[in-house]
Amino acid sequence: MKKEYSDELSIEVREKMKKNLLYIAMFSIVMLFAGFSSAYIVSMGDSFWLKIPFPSGFWVSTALIAISSLTYILAICAIKKNNQGGLKLWIAITLILGFGFVYFQFKGYGQLFGQGIHAVNNHILVTDGRYGDYYEIKVGDSFLEIDGNSYLIGGKPATKTQMENLKKFAEQFLNLHEKNDFVVKNYGSPFVLYLDQTPLSVNEGHLMKKNGAPLNYTDRVRLRDLAIHLRDGRGDFYARGEFGKDFNIFYKGEALEYKNRELYWQGTKLDKYLQLKATETADTASSFLFIMTILHLLHLMGTLFYQIKMTIGSFSGKFNSENHLSLRLGAIFWHFLGLLWLYLLLFLLFIH
Repeated sequence: MKKEYSDELSIEVREKMKKNLLYIAMFSIVMLFAGFSSAYIVSMGDSFWLKIPFPSGFWVSTALIAISSLTYILAICAIKKNNQGGLKLWIAITLILGFGFVYFQFKGYGQLFGQGIHAVNNHILVTDGRYGDYYEIKVGDSFLEIDGNSYLIGGKPATKTQMENLKKFAEQFLNLHEKNDFVVKNYGSPFVLYLDQTPLSVNEGHLMKKNGAPLNYTDRVRLRDLAIHLRDGRGDFYARGEFGKDFNIFYKGEALEYKNRELYWQGTKLDKYLQLKATETADTASSFLFIMTILHLLHLMGTLFYQIKMTIGSFSGKFNSENHLSLRLGAIFWHFLGLLWLYLLLFLLFIH
């Protein structure tokens, strides 16, 4: 009798210790994300901040992790009743939904990449190689114009064929800064480059200025940068799409306006200092989005390995109504990750 009591006490102590370790881990994770949330809000301050709609992949993954919490609850209920068949069914569905969450998270990241949103090395506004600052392109009798991220020729949106031809023309300048023996092809029909409002000519395949001098290194780098933007279909912004619809830029919590390739705040065009600050501002908002969601994803992917182990154990008959602590601990952490993702979704939705 004393030994049985001792065994029960030992099991109870071990269970309490495991739960406490789990709670400590959860608390550490909460503090980690609380730190990032605080840093996000502080970084916004008086900075320029890019805001974009959430990718649809993230919404689908949210639904999947919410359903998986329900199926995990059903799995625990089944094993408490010693329903081995129910346990196998619901724990397997939970695992599948977990992998579905990971899949649609990556789909969401792919959608962000498609919008021109990346984790690092991004600015909000195009600076180096910005069309019109140094170079312009004459297409036939009309100059190429940029309005946000839209390309206009003769005041009309460029056609698909015109854009394809423009990109092919630009691609030959992508390595201009490296090649001393660079040769221009298909120049003047219909594309002509203008540098500082003066047309460039071609002599034996080399671009020449009006005075007959070749392009210097700085000119070549600027043309290379412009070619990169043209290749990627980028106008004044790194984020793709229409300003005000597919993305917005905020300053001190207020949305900016965009008119005639200029940003306006509170109805007034940004002064030189703010304009310079805007062009030099990195896209910190997107960096935070990637960091916070990827950190959560890594925690969940690590938990999936544990879930695989629990699924194998369920199918091998390892658990019963008296022995399923591992399942319960896994369920606690799984629900925690689900709630954490819901918090991140709401935080980024209303802040980002």
